[in-house]
Amino acid sequence: MKKVVITLLVLGILCTSIFAGGSSESASSDVVKLTFVETMTSPQRTQVLQSMIDEYESLNPGIEIELISPPYEQADNKLTMMLNSNQELDIIETRDYTVKQFVNNGKLRDLTPYIETWDEADDLMDLTWEAAKTVNDTPYLIPQFFYVKALLIRTDILEQYGIEIPTTMDELYAACKEITGKAPGQYGYSFRGKANTYKISDIMLLGDVGNVNPDNFYESLDGKFFLDNEAGREALAKFVDLFRNACPSDAINWGFNEQINGFVSGTTPFLIQDPDVFSSFEGQLDPSQYTVVPVPVGTTGKRYLDYGFNGLSIPTSSKHPDEAWDFIKWMCSAENNAAFCKAYGPLPVHKSTFESDPYFSTGVYQAWAEELEAEDTVFVKYPLDAPEYPAWAQVQEQSMQSLLLGNITIDEAIASWAEYWGF
Repeated sequence: MKKVVITLLVLGILCTSIFAGGSSESASSDVVKLTFVETMTSPQRTQVLQSMIDEYESLNPGIEIELISPPYEQADNKLTMMLNSNQELDIIETRDYTVKQFVNNGKLRDLTPYIETWDEADDLMDLTWEAAKTVNDTPYLIPQFFYVKALLIRTDILEQYGIEIPTTMDELYAACKEITGKAPGQYGYSFRGKANTYKISDIMLLGDVGNVNPDNFYESLDGKFFLDNEAGREALAKFVDLFRNACPSDAINWGFNEQINGFVSGTTPFLIQDPDVFSSFEGQLDPSQYTVVPVPVGTTGKRYLDYGFNGLSIPTSSKHPDEAWDFIKWMCSAENNAAFCKAYGPLPVHKSTFESDPYFSTGVYQAWAEELEAEDTVFVKYPLDAPEYPAWAQVQEQSMQSLLLGNITIDEAIASWAEYWGF
């Protein structure tokens, strides 16, 4: 009898353990764990992202989100490797120049079914939709923000010398040359000679040229390289003249930081840059010392602007796409998107943000609000998926520097660029 009792007790303990284990496993399975990979990594930005993830988790106790933040220089390659090896990722940052590659490799979900149920979809700007549907006219991402150039001006320096704010590119060139030499070390334009210099020089040239393919503005509508015409040669000649007569000679080696230093010091009071530039000189200039206006129009009466963007996607490898979408729509809501952009610097993606949020509807961001809606703004794209594009920055920089230094002619520079692009 004693043996029977002991046996029953043991069986009872085992059953209790089994059921307890099952109960624990069930409780654990109630928590959905999502993996989020960012690619535009920086300490400040990662901190902002993590704080928003923490807020979302507090609102959704059944969700845990692991943020993976590879070093910026390695992030795109790291994400590509993770996708190609079919790792279980749930949310990823997809960039303007990676989205087509990811789609072609079958790594991104079509978000159409989710967007159709999203009550804030109608509030997205036209540019947001265009970016979302970059590939196959299908939304494989929801843009988080945009980078679009505008003209920053040290108004205190202009007032000192009685110079008006320019509205055309020719007026900008003239103002830069007029202000140069007004005082020792005084120049006009904060020139960028290194590190993706084409991103600025191109939009300064395009306004005088026009007649370009909006999906590849290096191609004119008659099938030639966009500068291989009289208007292109004249535009490039004016750009060279600007460098030689309105910029410090060592600006041929300036990158982003040197541009900012020239603007902050007042040495070069005109600067074309993206909206995240403000964090670079925060606290160094009083808002009364500068303003921002749309990029001046060229002789065509238009400004041609490219736009950089980053967005959130759901990989095909995700086992929790519904939960991933819930986070994306929360993150990309008008309220949270505006908060993210305020903390980080770029342009938000919703119409209502520019219309009703004083941070973006007044002050320096007004210039970008005007650009986004202006009839004289034409948005164009780089041929990001062309095999020539990855090496273009270095090729263009070397030949542009040779041109600025007088080692090659305008015709030779244009011919070499046209040949590079296969025209």
